[in-house]
Amino acid sequence: MEKFTVYTGKSVPLMNDNIDTDQLIPKQFLKAVDKKGFGKNLMFEWRYLNDDYEENPDFVFNKPEYRDATILVTGDNFGSGSSREHAAWALEDYGFRCVIAGSFSDIHYNNELKNGMLPIVHVFFAISFIYSTAFSIGKIWGFNAKNAD
Repeated sequence: MEKFTVYTGKSVPLMNDNIDTDQLIPKQFLKAVDKKGFGKNLMFEWRYLNDDYEENPDFVFNKPEYRDATILVTGDNFGSGSSREHAAWALEDYGFRCVIAGSFSDIHYNNELKNGMLPIVHVFFAISFIYSTAFSIGKIWGFNAKNAD
């Protein structure tokens, strides 16, 4: 994992609440124990139309303007459900370095941290700003994760 203290990247909006780890990485893809290779199966049932990996053109990750996003902006209760660390592995392997959510399950939040990602809980009054700017095509965000001391 690559450590960072300042991060800049493009965001993708997926404003669903209660995205659980079963949705992030379905159970049929949990056989591997290596952290690599999970990204192609991230949100499999939403991203693909069938088991042949035919992309769902309506899913936001598959839209050309969001393909290289590295910051996921999403709703409340992100990463709920089982405590599978594979979900964080899939997010990181797909290319996400930061997830901004209304709230996280405690275990998933810590799994993201352990895997070099930056989970951010957004402040309620800021969600409308985050949501509207995430929909701006090509929106670039920057974060400084340095300790302010």
